Amino acid sequence: MRYLTLCLAVLALSGCVSVDPYRCGTLSNYCSPPPEVKRPTLTELVNLPMPRQKAVVSVYSFLDMTGQRATADNMALFSTAVTQGADSFLIDALMAAGNGKWFLIAERGELDSLTRERQLIISTRSTYDGEGANQLQPLLFSGLIMSGGIIGYDTNLRSGGIGARYLGIGLNAQHRVDEVTVALRVVLVQTGQVLLNVITSKQVYSTSTGFDTFRFTENGTELVEVEAGVARNETATYAVRSAIEQAVLEIVHQGIAQDLWDYQPQTEETENENLN
Repeated sequence: MRYLTLCLAVLALSGCVSVDPYRCGTLSNYCSPPPEVKRPTLTELVNLPMPRQKAVVSVYSFLDMTGQRATADNMALFSTAVTQGADSFLIDALMAAGNGKWFLIAERGELDSLTRERQLIISTRSTYDGEGANQLQPLLFSGLIMSGGIIGYDTNLRSGGIGARYLGIGLNAQHRVDEVTVALRVVLVQTGQVLLNVITSKQVYSTSTGFDTFRFTENGTELVEVEAGVARNETATYAVRSAIEQAVLEIVHQGIAQDLWDYQPQTEETENENLN
C-alpha cells in the first residue's frame, strides 16, 4: 500500500513536470523547438502598408497534389493526410493582406452556383417587370489568377526519443517532425504568362512524454504496473494555413520587386492614419 501511494505521488508529479517536454530540464536540449501557438506571418501580412491600387485576382482552386492518405497504427484510414479546403485559406490570406486593402477577389470556386442564381434573378425580373426589368451588373473579371496547391507532405523528417529507468520507475520522451509544402503562382490572364511563383514549407511538430513504473508484490507472485502519458500534435491544417500565408506574403514582396504593384507613397496624413 505504501508503495502504491508512492507510485501515485510520483505519477502526479511527473504529470505536472512532463506535460510540456520543452520545459523539462535536460530534455529541452534534445527535443525540437516548441510548436508555434500564433501565426506571426499573419500579423506581418495584415500590417502591410497601403498599396497604390487594389489588384483584382481570381482564385479557382488550391488542390491537394500529394495524394497521401492519413495514417494510423493498426488501422486503415480513407481520409486524406491534408485538408481539401486550402482554397478557403488562400482567399482568407489574400483578404487579410494589408487588412483587406491589397486584393479584390473575384468568386470562381462557386461560379456555377453564382451563374444559376443570376439566371434565376433575371428570369424572375423578366416575368414580373417585362422588358423594363433592371439589369444585373456584369460579373467582376480579373487580370490575374492565383493558382497552386499543396505539393508535398513529408513525414518523419526527424524523429527520436529519450528515456531512463531506475528501480522500476521510468520516464521517456519522443518527438517527430513532418513538413507541408505549398506552391503559389500568379498568372496573367491576357497572355497566360506566369508572372510570380513561390514555394513555401511549414514543419509540423509532434511530441509525447510518458511515465511508467512496476513492482512485484506478494513475495514476487503479483505485479503492479502503472503507466501514463501525454501527446501534443500540431495539426497539418495549421501548417497548410501558415504556409499559404507565408506564400501570399512572398508573392506581395516579389510583385513589388518586379514592379507588378507597389506601396502607396507615405504622406503625413497616411502616417497619422497608420498611427491612429
